[in-house]
Amino acid sequence: MSQGEAAGCGAAKPQDRGWAWMVLLAAVVLQGLTLGFPCCIGVFFTDLQHEFQASNSQTSWFPSIMVAVLHGGGPLCSILVKRFGCRFAVMLGGLLSGLGMVSSSFCKSISQLYLTAGLITGLGSCFSFQAGVTVLGYYFVRWRTLANAVASTGVSLGFTLWPLLSQYLLDEMGWRNTFLIFGGILLNCCVCGAIMRPIQLAPGSLPQSAKPEEEPGSRAEGTQLSNGASPHHPTLQQHTRRTKCFQVLQKYLAFDIFCQNKGYQIYTIGVTWMMMGFALPHVYLVPYAIHNGVEEHKAALLISIIGFINVFIRPLTGLLSGHRVFTGRRIYVFSLAVLLCGLSNFICVISAEFSVLILYCIILSIAMSGIGALIFQVLMDVVEMDRFSSALGLFTILESITLLIAPPLTGLLVDITSDFHYVFYNSSFFLISAALFMGLSFCALEKKNKLREGSKACLGNPSRYQYSETSAEPKAESQFPPAVQYITSI
Repeated sequence: MSQGEAAGCGAAKPQDRGWAWMVLLAAVVLQGLTLGFPCCIGVFFTDLQHEFQASNSQTSWFPSIMVAVLHGGGPLCSILVKRFGCRFAVMLGGLLSGLGMVSSSFCKSISQLYLTAGLITGLGSCFSFQAGVTVLGYYFVRWRTLANAVASTGVSLGFTLWPLLSQYLLDEMGWRNTFLIFGGILLNCCVCGAIMRPIQLAPGSLPQSAKPEEEPGSRAEGTQLSNGASPHHPTLQQHTRRTKCFQVLQKYLAFDIFCQNKGYQIYTIGVTWMMMGFALPHVYLVPYAIHNGVEEHKAALLISIIGFINVFIRPLTGLLSGHRVFTGRRIYVFSLAVLLCGLSNFICVISAEFSVLILYCIILSIAMSGIGALIFQVLMDVVEMDRFSSALGLFTILESITLLIAPPLTGLLVDITSDFHYVFYNSSFFLISAALFMGLSFCALEKKNKLREGSKACLGNPSRYQYSETSAEPKAESQFPPAVQYITSI
């Protein structure tokens, strides 16, 4: 564990009391400011199109880049946290987010928005959010599950409040002044970061795992040196560079797990494919409603309805899924939630009346709650916890790619056909196919593992590719959570 990691994230014994609850409150606000923010971009979609004379595809690149960077910047945030600590990363993220939105208010073209609001604000939100979630692991041990569940309600609050605030400011001041005000609001991430003060290390409290481990390849390198090879020899230097590069990839992007663990492989492919359709309603629901004659303030209210229902349903879903009845079945519950999310899109195709769209938002919000509550729990079920951080790194990188390309490609289809129904057709196709792929694949994998277990029962040698859930009863809980966690939220 590096000094920056220990000092910034507070590797001392978490407190579960006192200032920890202030940190939790800051985490709730932080998630509302960062993860809740992209949901309001649809409110500005039509105005930005008119301002820059841009197509649906060109305009949709702006929120796509923001969301993709927010989800895919985990490895970079990890390095930043390990070097400088969580508090620094949160405050730097707030500064970048605010700077990005202030700069966006002066943009003269849609392509400039890609850099300012898309890349800079997205990266800042990634730093603030992921470092803010990581620090909760150090402040809470006994109440860690509760703390993360409470912190995730900030996302739902953001979904509820950001669209309403956006529509009000847009009507009163226009999109440029609104973006300027948003820059000031996002600077409050720095205040949240300041609250997340590091926990001081107690003398001699470092665990054994904190000692520097022997890096793979170092023994081989030492053998070569003992045989007379110079450390400056070009061949040895090249070998050392390759070894270090491999170590970094192994640490942050677990390709070995992807190749060896069939459950992780199926789940990663399924969720990556799912993301091609998951983000589309969030980007195009408001433009679709306005295009079909719904008043602008009512259209913005649709996103707020989704967020408001999520505030209550998501924690409840998380608590229910933790019951022992669902042990070994969470992947199937997750697949059903994805399937429901895909089927709900057909409601929009049937009618675009406001009352029908409200019904759509209610059903979509229930399905989203199941996806958001289970997406990382299922990942924990299929990957050993000591490799969870690196497995999640590859997971978020792949899903960020589909989050980036899906809205612009769908926008191009809408531009060609002039029919917004293709947004919901596309979303349904990807979600339903992903749900069927994951559910059927895990069912087949489970049957295959049962047959293998039966044939090897006398040897007591279960398959390394077995999909098995971790025990619902925690083992002796470590006082030291993983130094860095890649966390995204749906």
